[in-house]
Amino acid sequence: MSARVLCLLNMRLPRTRALSIIWLCIALAPELVAQSWQQIPIPPLPSFQPQEPKRIQLPNGLVIFLQEDHELPLISASIRIRGGSRSEPASKVGLVSVYGEVWRTGGTKTETGDQLDDYLEIRAAKVETEGNADSTVISLDCLKEDFNDVFRVFSDLLLEPEFREDKVDLARREAFDAISRRNDQISDVARREASKLAYGADNPYARVPEYASIGAVTRQDLLNWHHTYVHPNNMIIGVLGDFDSNQMEARLRKLFGALSKGPIVPEPDIQFSSQKAGYYQIKKEDVNQSAIRMVALGTTRKNPDYYAIEVFNEAMGGGFSARLIQSIRSAKGLAYSVGGGIGTRFDHPGILQFAMGTKSNTTVESIEALYDEIDKLKTSPITEAEIARAKDSILNAFVFNFDTPEKVLRERMAYEFYGYPADFLERYRAGVEKVTAAEVNRVAEKYVHRQELAVLVVGNTAEFDKPLSTLGPVTSLDITIPPPPGQSSAAAQNQSPTENRGSNPEGQALATKVADALGGLAKLESVKALKSDFQLTQHGGPIEGTIQAESTVVFPDHMKLDLETPQGNMSLVVSPDSAFMAAQGMGVQDLPSSRKNESIEQIHRDIIYIAQHVSDPAFSFSAAGRDNSGGSETAILDIAGPGVTMRWFVDPQSGKIVRETYRAMGQSGLVDTETDLSDWKQVEGLNLPFHRENKQAGREASTVQFKTIQLNPTLDPRIFNKPESPAH
Repeated sequence: MSARVLCLLNMRLPRTRALSIIWLCIALAPELVAQSWQQIPIPPLPSFQPQEPKRIQLPNGLVIFLQEDHELPLISASIRIRGGSRSEPASKVGLVSVYGEVWRTGGTKTETGDQLDDYLEIRAAKVETEGNADSTVISLDCLKEDFNDVFRVFSDLLLEPEFREDKVDLARREAFDAISRRNDQISDVARREASKLAYGADNPYARVPEYASIGAVTRQDLLNWHHTYVHPNNMIIGVLGDFDSNQMEARLRKLFGALSKGPIVPEPDIQFSSQKAGYYQIKKEDVNQSAIRMVALGTTRKNPDYYAIEVFNEAMGGGFSARLIQSIRSAKGLAYSVGGGIGTRFDHPGILQFAMGTKSNTTVESIEALYDEIDKLKTSPITEAEIARAKDSILNAFVFNFDTPEKVLRERMAYEFYGYPADFLERYRAGVEKVTAAEVNRVAEKYVHRQELAVLVVGNTAEFDKPLSTLGPVTSLDITIPPPPGQSSAAAQNQSPTENRGSNPEGQALATKVADALGGLAKLESVKALKSDFQLTQHGGPIEGTIQAESTVVFPDHMKLDLETPQGNMSLVVSPDSAFMAAQGMGVQDLPSSRKNESIEQIHRDIIYIAQHVSDPAFSFSAAGRDNSGGSETAILDIAGPGVTMRWFVDPQSGKIVRETYRAMGQSGLVDTETDLSDWKQVEGLNLPFHRENKQAGREASTVQFKTIQLNPTLDPRIFNKPESPAH
């Protein structure tokens, strides 16, 4: 019996018999088995034929794309409208961001944004708006059976938005808070400042909102923007889901067909002026790592070199087989992240950028290693093998970028928006396949010039392996946040922007209600210190599981935390004079300034400390609407003062704090933190929460269950002194 016959029989045998027959086939016909994985024949990729959406253009210029998808009973839609932040005036940078938020939260002429929240929530539906650099977008997602109801909200928001003043004010305050925290993460700083170096600080793609520019945005500005840009000849609509295209087309024609064309909005005249090549440095003393960016101006996807650039980028700084990863990260161990290439965008130059993250004490060594790889592009050009791997990686992943009707629709709308040919998607694969080694190395030589790169380093300069100046002259960049009009820079650094606006009457009344619920201002102000015993359950982190702890706090800036861990007892002490940790077997170790500052901020976030300052003009308490995310309605109270910025969610009936949110230092930097407060008990005339559930970045972080809380305990001030000898 031949091996071929046995293999055919295998298809008709039970599973257990089939396995043995397979091995018999191999034994009888070894010529059928590849001797190496390299001998396995790889068939050519099948032709790429994405599901095409139906394109319709109305006489008034409106373009509609309809993409049927009957897999699930869902419908989604979006309208992309030309005109974005690149067109906003320099004096009002941030206008489109505020517009994108208040367009939705401000509601319509007949319904408030809060009422729309309730209406959509019971239908498990969404209608969202946003502002981008070159456009604004309104979108919906819903069940097919609810489409009529949700589409009504969608069309009302598009045609009759209200931009209510209270939501404008809330959006401004949220923007202020974002401005105050924009220098917290070195990755954010590096990305922002690198864009300024590549494009120019005043370029619309690089500029950022400031207190003054956000404060200048008015409700009338938002109305004017809407009336200027929202016209049918300025919009592209895409609808995806379980519907009949003919019926949907008729519906859209009826709603939008009667709209009149608006004036043609001219494209903004944007100038790109890269900073001169050299070294730029930003000091961040609270980190132990460096963010490095080497940047210059890139190009667009209309460039004939686009496909060769794509292959070069993948081979040089793309996946794990790329040169930069293999050399700088894998072989030399200098970077935990490294990559980059020649940036391309649809309608404006991208950024040519090589980015790297490394330890502070390998900063200059890492820059030199990156330079070496750039130099090797001339002495050791990208090889045929590297190009083959890069092309395989691009092409094998290509289909997954467009494997659903939703993704194809999104791309088709983008090509329409930017004026690209409708078959640009199909051209991409063919273009990549045709790229040769000569073309890849030609674009490397044409665009990547070491001497033209602006090198930005954000990090703790005191910990660098060598001064950055050993590489050449260094320009220090100032990232100090300009203060609001009429306020000094020093004051702005110590106060939150919300504070600068002062309390509003509703917020002050709510803060007073919280203080009363806690026990009254007189009782609160009598509290100078707290001592508490509690059980801490840590979910992940360096101390896993449940431990016993004791905390002693003296307002406003002394704290001692004692922990009983499986590894032994540990103490953490913070005061204006010092910050240290003492542990059995480890002695005494100083805490970094960032940890000291975070501990003092923790004291300032204590509900007793904040409530003590409800009448303090240095603190602001601003009502910011209502929230229903926790299952019951709460009143939002934004708090700002010296060393504290946070938000309380308050039960409007009892005045008890249900939840608080703020940013705190996590294991890898500042992180959004949320604490739920419950189990309220009386303590010497105060009503305090004994149970706290903490989340960081949306994940459970820890649980605190208090056993006892003492007010104004008798304390020995020496407990905050740093020991002269190691602790045992």
